[in-house]
Amino acid sequence: MNHESKFYCPDCDDGSDAPHSLNRRAFVRRLSGGAAAALAAGPFSRAIAAAAEAGAKAQTKPAEDLIRELHASLSAEQKAKLVLPWNHQAKEGQLSRLGAYNSAFDGKRIGAEYTKPQQELVRRTLRSILSDDESFERISRNGKWDSSGSFDGCGATIFGDPSGDKEFAWLFTGHHLTLRCDGNSMPGAAFGGPIYYGHRDPGYAASNVYRYQTEQVQAVFDSLDAAQQKKVVSENPGDGQKGITFAKADAPRPGIAYRDLTAGQKAQVEKVMRTLLDPFRTEDADEVMEIIKVNGGMDQIHLAFTRDGESTDDKKVRWHFWRLDGPGFIWNYRVLPHVHCFVNIASEHAAA
Repeated sequence: MNHESKFYCPDCDDGSDAPHSLNRRAFVRRLSGGAAAALAAGPFSRAIAAAAEAGAKAQTKPAEDLIRELHASLSAEQKAKLVLPWNHQAKEGQLSRLGAYNSAFDGKRIGAEYTKPQQELVRRTLRSILSDDESFERISRNGKWDSSGSFDGCGATIFGDPSGDKEFAWLFTGHHLTLRCDGNSMPGAAFGGPIYYGHRDPGYAASNVYRYQTEQVQAVFDSLDAAQQKKVVSENPGDGQKGITFAKADAPRPGIAYRDLTAGQKAQVEKVMRTLLDPFRTEDADEVMEIIKVNGGMDQIHLAFTRDGESTDDKKVRWHFWRLDGPGFIWNYRVLPHVHCFVNIASEHAAA
């Protein structure tokens, strides 16, 4: 069965067919544990790391345990529809569990496939891979879930077997959303593989729940001098899967390198990194920072902006894309006409 090799975003004017493919409290919690250590070892101060450790709070039940509980509750009929092999569609060249989707995977909607108690387990699992209730509210687009319409209109699929020590992945999908949890079944791949988030509201609109991320990145651009601003503007990186395909290690990267920034500008980039990782649970943020460290550190990360027909000289609608790009690290954010953000982060061995 073909599980849709392409997705269609109903809010895109261009009919994009990309493959399936802060507040202080949140910041302190986000940098707890390994993430704080990794950042403190690089550009971040020990004082920040200490504050992060002091502010860390007890986590809810791990997502992996909730996935096992959900799997155990499924009937044989449900498993036949909602549990797929770990290497599903490997022969087609695109593993289903690593796709980025724009609707419930395979049309299997939570409200139609799961019992009420199971739906609650799915909701708790999604909440558990996020850092707090505010992040859950943002991921849900203030409870509207874009064209999925509701939580029930999204999808949740299990790959592999979470009941023992075998490989598994849990995939949550909806309009402008693909998140996953794999219990580190694929070591070296942050978030268990590429993730995708977005919002149908115009990227610069006050109603867009992710506008704050672009505002943080815009602050970096505004801190650059004229020569740096010229260097940071690059060509359109592309949307969807093509925009997060890793380049060869020695390939030139778009934009300006972190290592070429002033201390103040580096601090701005560090603030962006904290902002981007803040919505996710500590262990996933830790893994991102460890991968950056293994792949050469923050010095290897480049920041780039794209201007084209969608953007103007107006500072309020300036960029079509912005992007963080380094070895095994791509955070590709399309601002206009509305937000599509595709993320792919992996160690060299996982990216090969």
